Amino acid sequence: MMRRRTFLALTAATLWPHVSSAQPARALPRIGWVSLDSEPDPFIDGLLEGLKQYGYVDGQNVVLERRYGAGNLDLLRAAAAEMSKQKVAFIVAAGPAIRAVRAIQDTPVLFAISGDPIEAGHAESLARPGRNFTGITFLSLEVAAKRVQLLKEAIPKLRSIAALSNVDHPGEAAERKATEAAAQALGVTPVYVPFKTAAELDQGLRAVRDAKPDAMVVFPDGATIANRTRIAEFAIAQRLPSMFGWSEYVDAGGLMSYGANVREAYVQLAGYADRILRGAKPASLPIVQPTRFELVVNARTAKLLDVTIPSAFLVRAARVLA
Repeated sequence: MMRRRTFLALTAATLWPHVSSAQPARALPRIGWVSLDSEPDPFIDGLLEGLKQYGYVDGQNVVLERRYGAGNLDLLRAAAAEMSKQKVAFIVAAGPAIRAVRAIQDTPVLFAISGDPIEAGHAESLARPGRNFTGITFLSLEVAAKRVQLLKEAIPKLRSIAALSNVDHPGEAAERKATEAAAQALGVTPVYVPFKTAAELDQGLRAVRDAKPDAMVVFPDGATIANRTRIAEFAIAQRLPSMFGWSEYVDAGGLMSYGANVREAYVQLAGYADRILRGAKPASLPIVQPTRFELVVNARTAKLLDVTIPSAFLVRAARVLA
């Protein structure tokens, strides 16, 4: 009897690996990344870094599917719809690519945008989005006003500024109002220069040139970040000090920026990615607003413009490009 039991136990132990290996492999969770850029934008590495902090590695235990629209919103909209149909775990809409996923209702969407998600119709409130969208918004009227104050502090003789703004941007009117109010409080005359769509940017830049301001403030959004190098080169050619919202503009040649670290925001967004992969619903995940802001200055551009920035100002910068 003991021999029969021993034989059965050995037989089971021998057969078990073969039974196990016959089971189908579990498919890896798939994450969608949609961007209007024509090549990987500067923020995808932030998301990958954040996912790694939570134990997710692309190609090992998750799959990040990338789709780029090269400025073609219809093309990206079709790609996002296909992702939703194929049941990806969620979609990350990089900045203005959120326009491509507006109609998606059955798939969670994470975003990091410069505009107002409530005005855009993506959420019912910041505290309780109520839909399948959540993420991070960089819109801060206090920060918009602070940019003007910093520009005046760096250039005390400042008397007029041009505010280059994409009107097709949720929250733009409030940001304009905050900027103009801050300028007027400092005795600086604001010159509002609106444009709509990237195709009209050249017209906006010509309007800035014709206004002959002492400096320029550029509101951060998808159109200006995509054309940051062109805008920075224009400002240098016009010998125009420039203030931007994010450090990526300064890396492209802008004079200075003040705002959240966008790359870090995408690292932070991975926390929501982890929660959704564990079953959380976007409707109950509050939309986050950054609380830490950084000043970045391009000393090389200052030299090209023959602008002397006070040393006391520079020591407050998180980063100075020398």
